[in-house]
Formats: sequence, structure tokens, C-alpha cells
Amino acid sequence: MDLHCSDNQQLTTDNSKNLSRHPLSIAIISYNEERTLARCLQSIADLAHEIVLVDSGSQDKTLSIAASFGARIIHQPWLGYAAQKNVAIDHCTQSWVLALDCDEEVSPELHQSLVRFFEEGRYKEVQGASFARKTWFLDRWITHGDWYPDKKLRLFRRDQARWINPIHEKIALEGPVVTLPGELLHYSFPSMKSYLDKIHPFSEAFLKEQRQKKKPWSLGATITHSLWRFFRAYILRCGFLDGFPGLWIAVATAFAVFVRYSRLYEEEKRATESTTE
Repeated sequence: MDLHCSDNQQLTTDNSKNLSRHPLSIAIISYNEERTLARCLQSIADLAHEIVLVDSGSQDKTLSIAASFGARIIHQPWLGYAAQKNVAIDHCTQSWVLALDCDEEVSPELHQSLVRFFEEGRYKEVQGASFARKTWFLDRWITHGDWYPDKKLRLFRRDQARWINPIHEKIALEGPVVTLPGELLHYSFPSMKSYLDKIHPFSEAFLKEQRQKKKPWSLGATITHSLWRFFRAYILRCGFLDGFPGLWIAVATAFAVFVRYSRLYEEEKRATESTTE
């Protein structure tokens, strides 16, 4: 269902009057995101022709916050990350799309880069643009390890891009891509618990993917993948420079990988037990 918030049409016009000539849509998916959505929308309120928000049943103030920024709200039951984000793309009307998560914010420097990208006509020469993403965790910005620079391709031609992958979805795009100065600020994990809470759903998605590929469990893969993720994040990518948060991220990431691969062992053991009963 497509719900356009007519009471906020004037706000939409005011926010976008400086750059409405640029062919840009903002695409966002949401579910109970009142904690971070306003900050996200405020950072891009004057940046695009339209804001398209695909919501999967929020019961908090998410929709009223989106409406206050003049967003066009699409109601869509949850389809999975990639599929849900593709629905958002499909409802955009402009030739270029900037895809954001509710817990992200466009920094002032990145905002200026996006403005120049269109004003200088660079969008006519490429198919997309990427930029670094920086995460706030345990009261500090994480600037090393696996979490930084965490380059993301989020600006792209609407008719050339699709989200793929059930886990850690990404944009599939052919053609030249440029890197823009500035950072996308990420407020994904307000606590350690919030990170740990995501381990289970990601392990479920990983297990489903491995089933489809008919991949068997391997003790060697379970251990080496986990150790490699710690070594890469903490040593090779200098996670130790982020202090204890850097150590915690490296250990927690390695543990998350260990859990994912261990789920295959559990699945095979249950299958064996069921055949012997």
C-alpha cells in the first residue's frame, strides 16, 4: 500500500527546494526505528527530490517521524533484507537512488560531496558512487578493524542496480563507480547486547544459505574462519588501535562466525539422529 502524506507536502517542497532539480530519490526500509530515523532523515532532508520509506509494520513513532519529513510511505510485509530494499528501489521515481538504513546519517562532508556530484555533472559519467561508513560503538568512533572504512556502494542509477545476498546484502551494479569524500555515520549498536542479539538471525540466514548450497559441516572451516576473522580485524586491520572496543569487536565477530559454522554441525547431527530413530 502506498501512503503519501499530503499534510506534509509543503514540508517536502521546502526541504528539497535547493536540490529538487537533481534526479535523486532516497530509499529507506524501516521497522520500529523511532530511535534513529529522525537523525537519518534530517541529514538528507534537503538533498533529494523524494524520500521513499518501505515499512514492514512499525508500531512505534516511525511512521509519524517519516511523515514529518514528507516521506512517501509504502507498507510492505517483511520479505528479507535484499528483497525489501528492492521494493524501495522499485517505488523510487528518480533516475538516481541513495539507499540508507534508518541507523545511518550522512555526514556534512558527505552531504557536500553528494551535492557536488550532481552539480558538477559527475553523475552523467558513472553508474554509481561509494563512500566510507564509520560506526559509533561504546562511546567512540571505530576507525580501524573490520568496521572501518567499511566502504559502501549506496548511490546508484535506479535502473542498473539490485540488492543481492540474503546475508550482508549488497548492491550489484555494472559499470564505473567513483568514491566520494566524506563518511556515512552508522549508529547500529547502542550496546554490546544489541550486537549479540543479531548473531542468531544472521546464523539462521547463513544456515539457510548453506543448506541451499548443500555445504557439509567442517571442523577445519569452523576454526579457521573464526580465527582468521579475529586476526584480520585485530592485527592486520589494526583493531587494537581502537582500544578495548576494538578488541571486543574482533572477539565478538570471530564468535559470530564460529556460531554460524557451528549451526551446520548441529543441523547434521539432528539429521543423523532422526534417520536412526
